[in-house]
Amino acid sequence: MTDGKRRKGLVAVAALLGGVLTLSACGGDDGGDSGSGDKEKPGKSQSQVDKAAAEDASDAHIKITPKDGADNAGINSDAKVSVSDGKLSEVVMTSAAGTEVPGVISPDGTSWKPSGQLERSTVYKIKASAQDSEGRKATENASFTTVSPKNSFIGSFTPEDGSTVGVGMPVSINFDKPVTNKKAVQSAINVTTTGSQQVVGHWFSPNRLDFRPREYWKAGSQVTMKMKLDGVEASTGVQGVQDKTVKFKIGRSQVSTVDAKTKRMTVVRDGKKIKDIPISAGSAANPTYNGQMVISEKFKETRMDGSTVGFKNEAGKGEYDIKDVPHAMRLSTSGTFIHGNYWGSDSIFGGANTSHGCIGLNDAKGAGDPSQDGSWFYEQTILGDVVVMKNSPDKTIKPDNGLNGWNMDWNEWVAGSAV
Repeated sequence: MTDGKRRKGLVAVAALLGGVLTLSACGGDDGGDSGSGDKEKPGKSQSQVDKAAAEDASDAHIKITPKDGADNAGINSDAKVSVSDGKLSEVVMTSAAGTEVPGVISPDGTSWKPSGQLERSTVYKIKASAQDSEGRKATENASFTTVSPKNSFIGSFTPEDGSTVGVGMPVSINFDKPVTNKKAVQSAINVTTTGSQQVVGHWFSPNRLDFRPREYWKAGSQVTMKMKLDGVEASTGVQGVQDKTVKFKIGRSQVSTVDAKTKRMTVVRDGKKIKDIPISAGSAANPTYNGQMVISEKFKETRMDGSTVGFKNEAGKGEYDIKDVPHAMRLSTSGTFIHGNYWGSDSIFGGANTSHGCIGLNDAKGAGDPSQDGSWFYEQTILGDVVVMKNSPDKTIKPDNGLNGWNMDWNEWVAGSAV
């Protein structure tokens, strides 16, 4: 072999050995001769490592809803965690401010939910851990944002949960945003009674929905309202966030009839007259509304300023401003009350109609004399009791002026339902 051929052969061998060394180095684990005499051990590939990890992974599969990154999530029932082929060991939910949200894992360990309602326009994070039957751990994380006030609506309602009210008290709901999808919203609200009465809703406006039976509620019955508005769309991009059940009891029946001509009020409880009271109604210039009016608020003492309801003098001040009207009970949104009167002489009660539209009962300053008619009627009255005004020269009160839908014919009431 010539010297030239020998040199070319050495170069080829060196190149081959260099390639071998290079390939060995790319393997990650050299596994080569360490000088200890051990034989070479080939390294594991990444796919082998991944396969081994997968085989050792937990069978538990955690699902968090809403999904990670979601926005406009509901604040009642949207947030929850579930697991299949395993049991939850820990779930931690926190707000963006770091406040932990209480929650409960179900007895069988397969689900979790918050204990209460979430806040609107808030970012929440959930970290969940679970174990399978072999004790292998699985974890899952998610973050989501709840619906904003701009994109949600709520309904304020009366009466309150757990209350006892009179036979005239309707279920009245006022929404904080106009409802265009009335059928969907009304369908998500169900009002029932143990009194075997049909209950129908009526829309007074896009913001107000009332429910009542054809006649007054039956005394002693119980009414249940279920509001399933969570996720219900009231209008484009505006969804409900409430999921409530409200129960209230109808007390004894009390209907009081005021006659503007005789200037007397007859109080009837459960079909029996229990008292006849002299009154003073609205004057000829400011008569009291006729019709069925429901007592919606009670105040042992309150201020009545005429300027707030349109009775102003030339200086723009109220024609009257009494800071301590005793035993006042509201009959209308526009300012009609039945209340005690200590400033009028005893002779006007049963003798003359002198008020600016309210119904006055003889009473004492300070609301502390139980012998007065105003005090007696106040103590005998509950919210939802009915006061019927008749023989006044004024018109009948509008059904939406207060809780006074009883002044609407039943057929017209039903026609205002969206379902």
